[in-house]
Amino acid sequence: MKSAKEGQKFTPLAERMRPKDLEHFYGQEHLMGEGKILSQLIKSAQLVSLIFWGPPGSGKTTLGFLLADRFDFPCMFFSAVLSGIKEVKQVMAEAESHRQLYGQPTVIFIDEIHRFNKAQQAAFLPYVEKGDIILFGSTTENPSFEVIAPLLSRTKVLMLNPLSEETLEHIIQEALQNKAQGLGDLELKIDGKAQQNIVDYANGDARRCLNSLELAASIAAEGQITPVEVKEALQSRILLYDKKGEEHFNLISALHKSLRNSDVDASLYWLARMLAAGEDPLYIARRLVRFSSEDIGLADPEALAIALNAKQAFEFLGPPEGELALAEAVIYMASAPKSNRAYAAFSKAKADVEKSPFEPVPMHLRNPVTQVMKDVGYGGDYQYAHDFKESTTDMETLPERFKGRRYYEPGDLGREKEIRKRMEWWQSLKAKLKTDKSDP
Repeated sequence: MKSAKEGQKFTPLAERMRPKDLEHFYGQEHLMGEGKILSQLIKSAQLVSLIFWGPPGSGKTTLGFLLADRFDFPCMFFSAVLSGIKEVKQVMAEAESHRQLYGQPTVIFIDEIHRFNKAQQAAFLPYVEKGDIILFGSTTENPSFEVIAPLLSRTKVLMLNPLSEETLEHIIQEALQNKAQGLGDLELKIDGKAQQNIVDYANGDARRCLNSLELAASIAAEGQITPVEVKEALQSRILLYDKKGEEHFNLISALHKSLRNSDVDASLYWLARMLAAGEDPLYIARRLVRFSSEDIGLADPEALAIALNAKQAFEFLGPPEGELALAEAVIYMASAPKSNRAYAAFSKAKADVEKSPFEPVPMHLRNPVTQVMKDVGYGGDYQYAHDFKESTTDMETLPERFKGRRYYEPGDLGREKEIRKRMEWWQSLKAKLKTDKSDP
C-alpha cells in the first residue's frame, strides 16, 4: 500500500498546489482585496450566485470551491461538457431535499457554463429563485452572450484577469519551497532567466505555469533549473523576447512594415516569430485592426472587417487553431491595396481643430428644438438634401474659417479609385448648382 505522499507524485503539480484556503489564493486583488466585493460578501456572511469569467488558469474553479468551503456549504460540481438535462434535474431534486432537511443551500458549480444550452440553463432558474441552490458558473466566454438573460439577472458576474508576472513568480517560488505538496523535497534552484521563460510562456495561466515548472524540474540536473531545461520541457524555442522591452517593439515593427510593403511571406514569418516567442495573440490582432485602418483604409474597406473577424475567431478557438485566422488576416492585408489617405485626412482635420479656436456651428446647421431657437435663426436657410433632384445642395457645411478646405484626397488604388470618382462627381455637381444659382 502506497502512502499518501508517494501517491502524490502521480497527481499533477498544478493540482497539488491548488490553494486550500482563500489566504493562499493569489492574484485577483480587485475581487479579494480589502473592501472589494468578495471580501465584503465574506464579511457580511452573504453568499450570492456568481459567474466567474476569465481566461484559463486564472483561478475561476478554485475560487468557487474556496468560497463554498468558507461558507461551509455542500458543493456539487458539474461539467457542462459531460452533463445533460437528466443529471441537472436529479441534482436539483437533491439540493431541494437538502434545503428542506437542513435549511441550507447547495452550491452548484458549473464548469464551462457557456456550453450548456438555453434549456439546460433555464432548468436552474426556479431553484436559484427559491434559494435551494447558489449557482457558481465558470466561463472563458463573455457571459453577456452565452448565459440566458433570466439567469444572468440573478447572478453577479466577476471578471478574473490573467495572473500578473509577479503572481506567477510567487507561485513558482512557493511550489519550489513547499515540501508537503510542491517540489520542496528536491531542493531545486531556478535562475532568473529560466523563471522568466516559464512566466512568459504561461501568459497569465497558473496551471500552464506549474505544468511547465514540473516538466523542467523532472529533467533538471544538479538541482538547478536553467533555460536549457525549460526549453526542453516546453519543446519550443525560447526566443529572445521581452514583452516590455526592445525586441517586442522590434518584432511588431517588422510585422507592420512588412505588411505595409505588401510582402506576404515576410509578414507571415514575423507573425510566426511573435507567436513562437509568446506574444499575446490578441495584441497582434489589435495591431492588425489598427493596420487595416491606418495603412489600407478605404483602398479596401473589407480589411477592417477581416481584422475584427480574425480577433473574434481567435477568441472563440484559442491557440493553436485560432492562430490560422490571424495568418489569414495577415495574408489578406499584405496583399491588399494600400492607402493612408483616410489616416492623413483625419490627421489634417484634427490638426485644424487643435490649432484653432472651436468654430461656432453655422446657424443653418443648428437644430431648432424650441420656438425661441427658431426665432433667433437656428435652422434658417437649411436645405434638406432629399428635397432636391440630385439629393444634394450647394449649401456650405464647414465653418466659415475652413470654407473650401479639402482633407481627404483619395488615391488611385483599390476602392479609393471609385471613391475619387464619386467625390469628383459630387464636387462638380455642387459647383454647377452654385453656378446655376448665380446666373440670372
